[in-house]
Amino acid sequence: MATVMADDAVRTLLDLLARGAGGDQLAQVAATARASGLDGAELALIEQATENALRVRHTVAEHRRREAELTALFDTASDLARLRDTDAVLRSIVHRARMLLGVDVSYLSMNDEVAGRTYMRVTDGSVSALFQEVTLAMGEGLGGLVAQTARPYATRDYFADVRFRHTNPIDTSVRDEGLAAILGVPLLLGSKVIGVLYAADRTPRDFAAEEVALLASLADHAAIAIDNAHLLDETRLALADLNSANETISAHNAAMRRAEEAHDKLMDVVLRGGDVPDVAAAVAEVLHGGIAVYDAAGVELARVGAGSARLSVKAVGKSRSSGRAVSTQDNWVCAVHAGQELLGSLVLTGRPELADADRRLFERAGVVTALLLILRRSVAQAEDEVRGELLTDLLTAPDRNPGALLARGRRLGVDLTEPHAVLVATADQVPRRRLALAAARYGALVGVHADQVVVLSRESAPGKVAARMATALGSILDTEVTVGAAGPVAGVSALVEAHAEAARCLRSLLALGRSGQGGSMVDLGFVGLLLGESTDLEAYVRSTLGPVLDYDERRGTELLRTLRAYFASGSNLTKAKDVLHVHVNTVVQRMERIGSLLGEDWQTPERSLEIQLALRLHDVMP
Repeated sequence: MATVMADDAVRTLLDLLARGAGGDQLAQVAATARASGLDGAELALIEQATENALRVRHTVAEHRRREAELTALFDTASDLARLRDTDAVLRSIVHRARMLLGVDVSYLSMNDEVAGRTYMRVTDGSVSALFQEVTLAMGEGLGGLVAQTARPYATRDYFADVRFRHTNPIDTSVRDEGLAAILGVPLLLGSKVIGVLYAADRTPRDFAAEEVALLASLADHAAIAIDNAHLLDETRLALADLNSANETISAHNAAMRRAEEAHDKLMDVVLRGGDVPDVAAAVAEVLHGGIAVYDAAGVELARVGAGSARLSVKAVGKSRSSGRAVSTQDNWVCAVHAGQELLGSLVLTGRPELADADRRLFERAGVVTALLLILRRSVAQAEDEVRGELLTDLLTAPDRNPGALLARGRRLGVDLTEPHAVLVATADQVPRRRLALAAARYGALVGVHADQVVVLSRESAPGKVAARMATALGSILDTEVTVGAAGPVAGVSALVEAHAEAARCLRSLLALGRSGQGGSMVDLGFVGLLLGESTDLEAYVRSTLGPVLDYDERRGTELLRTLRAYFASGSNLTKAKDVLHVHVNTVVQRMERIGSLLGEDWQTPERSLEIQLALRLHDVMP
């Protein structure tokens, strides 16, 4: 009977094991046998069978737990192999740690080496916002100690554990989360700690060695995930840099090809004999904008689709000094120069924004334009040499063969039988050849004679032309240019005489301290009368006393007579009124009228001398 009960007990244990019963159910079999009053041998057999059943159940449970751990590790490895989102993988690892260890909360923190702190990265099961944002200094709290020592630490009751350096921010956040038992393991890359993985319970508990090992395995996977993410980020950055470099190289190569094509096109225009308008058209086509070309004096040479673009002298100076094209709000300006010599400038319109490649194209167009202007100048210089030879022969040997001089002039497009003004210019510290080139625009025949620049101009007012020429050339050459003028006259002999008078006028200007000015003998006043070869007395009187003469003629007054009496009386109003037989107030009123007609400076020594000379000439003229 006892043997039958023992057999039933073993079958019951096997049945319970097969159904996965708990340990308490297995232990109940032995308890039932003891309560039934079995003898010692049978009871011992049943108790031994129960103990074996409990060991089998424990072994099966361990195998199942290990299988679950391995499955979790394999799943984590699979996640790493499909890594797309680092945070997603870390959240998965933290969640698996919580499930496998059966804890209330799991979380992961990362180290900040620069700041010397560790901060929360991922949490699972946390309910405290304060806890989710906590940061720890190295060595503070359990996590800080793990991060500092690279060793795992566990505590059954954190607040009762004196091994850790408790700080108010850490303890407050842990208390706010309600944690008691905490296990932390380091995330290692080699010997470097990059963070900490935690498992924590809200009630005190001990963490078994296999739990520490499992959490450490998950931490290793987390470290690999983070390292892989860093490598992927570096790879992406490297690829982005490589793509950017490739795009830059491709763009640079395209810009170089475009620049070469544009340069070849512009050079072809120049070498085929194209002029400034042709180059301007080619530049406008290449840069898809309007182009205006100016010479060194700011005179427009060509314009292609540039609208109402205006030249900025300040921008030209800035471009010249920097060697680069400069922006002026809506336009771009590029100085055209050879070495230190300014030859002209380019203005680009319709392109408020100019990329570096197009800016270099614009600057290269300036180089080609400089080449064209130099070629033009070389041709002009060759022609000027021929003209200069004619001018030299005209002024040095006019009687040798006047007919040949006239014929040579006609071949050069200069009719010496037509009236021409003669201008003679000089400037200190400026080569005469350069001065002659700058003065070429003022005459049909320009050359250097007797170390002075001589210009034959078709202008009918030589004094005005000389003044304008002195001002303009002084601005271009940045120095004082003085110009004497005579004429206009026609014929070889008359031109020679006019040249001599213009040279005397130039010397007079310099002697009178009027360097940097221009004019004719008429503009020199009485000095011109004394030095002029063909003096026009009536013109001098008219230019000096004209307003007074006209006033007397229109109104029948005696201002001219009053003026004579005034000077005859030594500029004494009282004596003048006795000569005129009028009241002194009348003399005062007449003198005020004379001052308004002749100008406020009419009583200065120089003007007074000219007025008195004009009065004497008026008296003796028929």
